Amino acid sequence: MLELMCGLDEAGRGPLAGPVTAGAVILGPDFPVEILNDSKKLSEKKRDAAELIIKEKALWGIGIVDHETIDKMNILQASMYAMKLAYDMLLLKLDDWVKKNNISDYKIFCMTDGITVPPVNCADVRCQPKADATFPSVMAASIIAKVERDRIMYKMDELYPEYGYAKHKGYPTKAHKEICRQIGPSPIQRHSFKY
Repeated sequence: MLELMCGLDEAGRGPLAGPVTAGAVILGPDFPVEILNDSKKLSEKKRDAAELIIKEKALWGIGIVDHETIDKMNILQASMYAMKLAYDMLLLKLDDWVKKNNISDYKIFCMTDGITVPPVNCADVRCQPKADATFPSVMAASIIAKVERDRIMYKMDELYPEYGYAKHKGYPTKAHKEICRQIGPSPIQRHSFKY
């Protein structure tokens, strides 16, 4: 029986604004793992290039939890929920993907970065600190989560250019905190976070 590792990871736990996103990825046997790394260690150009290959060659899902839901449930629970959404999306594509890759007898286990197990419908869920720097499928999940969140924040920058989201993506930079104090919170501000 083939063991398929589904990597799970999130992007955007630390920002003061915008959503938290998560990726879920199962890599096929012929995936070029040399393009992968922890998303934080790759340049934006390399992340964008890797995301295209991941979405073309791997089985993947994305989960997005908005700022209002983060305020309601707290950032840890919202991150776990985003991973669940990503995994649920991946499962919807599973049958077609295993047929395409001639996989018949398999079982899935999930691996996530950190110390908290997300509520995914998988028999075996493991978590490990620094998994996003160790396991290729978790690296891939971190990449698609980060690229998706950055894409959203670029769109938010077009809507709310005065907040500079294209530059800092909502992270708690000095500039972001100062503009929030000067003109008030943006429509995508996380009010449960101090700014």
